Amino acid sequence: MSLEIVPDPARSAASATGVPDEAYEVDLPYVPDADLVAAVKKFDNRFLDRELSWLKFNQRVLELAEDESLPLLERTRFLAIFTSNLDEFFMVRVAGLKRRIAAGLAVRAASGMMPREVLEQIWSTTRELSERHAHVFRDTLVPALREHEIELVRWDDLDAEEQKSCKKLFKNRIFPVLTPLAVDPAHPFPYISGLSLNLAVVIRNPQTGKEHFARVKVPPIFDRFVPLGASGTSGRGARFVPLEDVIGAHLKRLFPGMEVLEAHTFRVTRNEDLEVEEDDAENLLAALEKELLRRRFGPPVRLEVEESISQGVLDLLKEELGVTGDEVFRLPGPLDLRGLHGIADLSHEVLKYPAFVPTTHARLAEVESASPVDVFKAARRHDVLLHHPYDSFSTSVQRFIEQAAADPHVLAIKQTLYRTSGDSPIIDALIDAAEAGKQVLVIVEIKARFDESANIRWARKLEQAGCHVVYGLVGLKTHCKLAMVVRDEPEGIRRYTHIGTGNYNSKTARLYEDLGLITTDESIGEDVAHLFNNLSGWSRNASYGELLVAPDSVRDGLVAQIHREIAHHAAGRDSGIRLKANSVVDEAVIDALYLASQEGVQVELLVRGICALRPGVPGLSDHITVRSILGRFLEHSRVFWFANGGDPQVWIGSADMMHRNLDRRVEVLVRLPDPESVAEVGGLLDLAFAPTTDAWDLGSDGEWTRTHGEVHLQERLIERQRRRRTTS
Repeated sequence: MSLEIVPDPARSAASATGVPDEAYEVDLPYVPDADLVAAVKKFDNRFLDRELSWLKFNQRVLELAEDESLPLLERTRFLAIFTSNLDEFFMVRVAGLKRRIAAGLAVRAASGMMPREVLEQIWSTTRELSERHAHVFRDTLVPALREHEIELVRWDDLDAEEQKSCKKLFKNRIFPVLTPLAVDPAHPFPYISGLSLNLAVVIRNPQTGKEHFARVKVPPIFDRFVPLGASGTSGRGARFVPLEDVIGAHLKRLFPGMEVLEAHTFRVTRNEDLEVEEDDAENLLAALEKELLRRRFGPPVRLEVEESISQGVLDLLKEELGVTGDEVFRLPGPLDLRGLHGIADLSHEVLKYPAFVPTTHARLAEVESASPVDVFKAARRHDVLLHHPYDSFSTSVQRFIEQAAADPHVLAIKQTLYRTSGDSPIIDALIDAAEAGKQVLVIVEIKARFDESANIRWARKLEQAGCHVVYGLVGLKTHCKLAMVVRDEPEGIRRYTHIGTGNYNSKTARLYEDLGLITTDESIGEDVAHLFNNLSGWSRNASYGELLVAPDSVRDGLVAQIHREIAHHAAGRDSGIRLKANSVVDEAVIDALYLASQEGVQVELLVRGICALRPGVPGLSDHITVRSILGRFLEHSRVFWFANGGDPQVWIGSADMMHRNLDRRVEVLVRLPDPESVAEVGGLLDLAFAPTTDAWDLGSDGEWTRTHGEVHLQERLIERQRRRRTTS
């Protein structure tokens, strides 16, 4: 079986029919029938809207908070995650829609909807979800927590002793930090920073009777929910009050001699997406730092207020902030429930998921010695397919880089960094390697959204240590997850390569589900070496033997694989397609999957977030099913499985099926060379798609329905890992 993809420099960004412009040759040739292609095109509403699909994803997160079968503090955390998710959606997606409308760039989306239509549905849907979120907190979680002696109360619920304690806290710690800002002819309306929590205060001069408006910012440096009494951090017999309630009860201290008439909490969300014109910037770091300062002053896109706010104060806020009525969200208090992470962190273990400790992968575990395994020796024996967080990141990927830094036989280390942790051991290892005289190349993507400041700091720290630091290709984000170690061995130079689906971040590796391959495969190593040369120099090799690399070949390579499955099916061989991704939006890939379905190929998608494909439509997607699994860990790996006539092929990598990933990012997919690894991934997908597995299934109407199966994928994988640990 052979597959030949011939790159065409003139290739368009995407084919409307899902047919690649490259030629492909298989021993079972398949040429899409013109009538079938036309049949795909005739479905004008074959794409679901990506923004509305994302809101469905966050609704599934909210459903986890409502799920009474989950531990109570984990449900509390899902409420906090919902808030953070929705904040980012407004800061980026809603802000982008508004910007396009204002600029007159209102182009109809693939779903057939105009930006203004999408925006109107976003307002109604997010308002409904926000109100549902607030009521879940107030009417379900708060009473349930109270049953376990964790009480979230308001100021009027405090007894005299608790109020006295809060008064002392306010006087000694909070009051010195507060800065009330009045509004009058000498004091213009203050700037309200994005996502800050504020009190809108109306005061009156008792001598003149004149009323004034003032704003008091709730300091983010203090706990969002103030613990009452010494037991506040244990989670047993603990009571908490919102910080703004403590401030609101002592406003007279801030405005002595004045009468406090009203006080209402409010919160503004601003456009915080970044726009850096790289082609015009002499220094990308300097340009990005300037843009980070501008981010603080982006236009408002949402105003949240407590439902008790008076109309007069609301009208003032709307006028001064320049928001419309659609952008105002009246909600039951308290606002900004991101602070519930602090409650979810309480040491009340019976209300949490059972403790889980990742273990070292079996091929990296040293049974007969207490010393760490030699990763290089293990990789020479056999490829290592890692599955985080079940396989420990620290004893695999982190150890791989640390041993490379300390090994005198290692000549060079090359690595990409997109997001990393604040106290990254990998950064320290790269610095150690450079200081030891090794050649160290680090491709730092400083434009990783909301991690820009941290990445700038890391880039400068690495440069100061003597690492070669570059920022990838102009106009493209470097999103691929690659590490390569070049080692001098008796047989000659050997390349050790790690290719993953997740970031080199030791903290998120405990929370994100990801796959990674450590291999000494020469063909893969040569491809990765060429790619690093492309990223760091002027080399422009767009042809790879074992990799698919965006923006050159990921879309077309996958479409060619889909067409090959159609050819296998037509010839009566085993066929089937299984894709696992965070998002599936790209129209060319979706149309290719529709074509496969029309030809009778079974297609199964496992999509955590956005899915623009509409499954189960008669005549279009009869043979396509779409599932989503959410839970304790964030399902983050990207997997592309093809039955391939009975000899399955699996690709893993960093790319989601989205325009930005396939056209504007450097992404990498690698074909797993080891049949055992292919079989292992196939088994994982079997479990995910089993009808008894707890999941959400997508209907042709765009609605997700939860199937409460008896098998929970992540719990089953944790149990499997524990069994391996006890038998090893």
